[in-house]
Amino acid sequence: MISRRDAFGTWLKIGLLSFGGPAGQIALMHKILVEEKNWISETRFLQALNYCMLLPGPEAMQLATYCGWLLHRTWGGVVAGLLFILPGLTLIILLSGVYAAFHDVPAVGALFFGLKSAVLVLVVEAVIRIGKRSLHSLALKFVAVTAFIAIFFLDISFPFLVVATGLIGMLCNDLRPGIFGAPLAKPEKEGRGKSVIDKMLDDGALEHTKPDRRRTWITILFWLFLWLGPVIGCMAVLGEGHIFSLIGIFFSKMAVVTFGGAYAALSFVAQRAVEHYYWLTPDDMLNGLGLAETTPGPLVLVLQYVGYMAAFGKAVTLHPHVAGVLGAAFSAWVTFAPCFLWIFAGAPYIEQIRHNETLAASLSAITAAVTGVILNLAAWFSLHVLFNKVAVSSWHGITTYEVSGPVLPAAAITLVAAFVTFRLKWGILRTLGLCALLGLAVKLV
Repeated sequence: MISRRDAFGTWLKIGLLSFGGPAGQIALMHKILVEEKNWISETRFLQALNYCMLLPGPEAMQLATYCGWLLHRTWGGVVAGLLFILPGLTLIILLSGVYAAFHDVPAVGALFFGLKSAVLVLVVEAVIRIGKRSLHSLALKFVAVTAFIAIFFLDISFPFLVVATGLIGMLCNDLRPGIFGAPLAKPEKEGRGKSVIDKMLDDGALEHTKPDRRRTWITILFWLFLWLGPVIGCMAVLGEGHIFSLIGIFFSKMAVVTFGGAYAALSFVAQRAVEHYYWLTPDDMLNGLGLAETTPGPLVLVLQYVGYMAAFGKAVTLHPHVAGVLGAAFSAWVTFAPCFLWIFAGAPYIEQIRHNETLAASLSAITAAVTGVILNLAAWFSLHVLFNKVAVSSWHGITTYEVSGPVLPAAAITLVAAFVTFRLKWGILRTLGLCALLGLAVKLV
């Protein structure tokens, strides 16, 4: 049996070292939990990962929560999930405060000028990476292209797109089985002794993993109260139009539709926060993603930067930085509380849904649509990085974009970022550092 002290130290280590986006974070957990400590078997790790990939929200954080729950029940899941996000959340709040206070300083603005080009290339790289993994048939490629057209030119909302695509996946699978569904990957053979989890199973210590309807409903009601109680309280006390109420409502919606990870969520958040709520400018949004790329934890922590900037700019009775910290904390609460709900309520039923072909087809279609949504994010960022002015208008229901004033230094730094990313295979932090220095050189020299 693993002690809680040992587990706490391990989850803290993972939280502090979890750079590199979900792929790097999942690889880190696999190395520590499966290869080094043998706490969980390869089969169970992949099973947990498959389940977390089905869920909205950050899959790496949910995978940590799932593994912690397996080892130490609810206590283990809560500790693993919190320690996975707290280091990065603390840093993103501090960096958001620095950015809000000093982004008008020429040197700071020059650094972020270069970062924006690097972020653009990282988003393009994400489109390519996810596309290679998910678009394995002509039907899925068609879904991705259609999703891009729908959101970029027709202004179809992201939540509607997710729901519609999921239903289309189910219907198409009924008419032509296998059109969207992908075969499950076979786990590698294990060449060593039983993992700690398997030994616990033999000893009857995993009773909490068996489905129990009464416990499920208690779990659902408890986490729903923790998640939505503060939102309802804000609306009742402050009013629906108050900035904290708007943050709670907006990010609660995001928590249930963010299939496909942070880049998919960011596509919707960027356009709504910039063009609907006017909480940030396009430059602010790009800079926030650059900050999130440099911190440990899930990339979706960029949403907490959005919460900070929204409350900072709308502060009336509070000091702007106090309002910003509260806005970031509140957005984090409603973003991550649902993740615990999905795991604690759904994990015991994982074996009952993992091989469901209709569900697999639906989720494959959603993943393909998410690729198109991330391509929309890349296109949106490209317009705002490479041109000084972007005018958006509508022609017979079709969104059109008129650009002017190309920013040649930004285009040059973008080409450098693309070269070191795709040709030299540089890591995220190294690429961001180079582009920040190039931005400083261009603006100040």
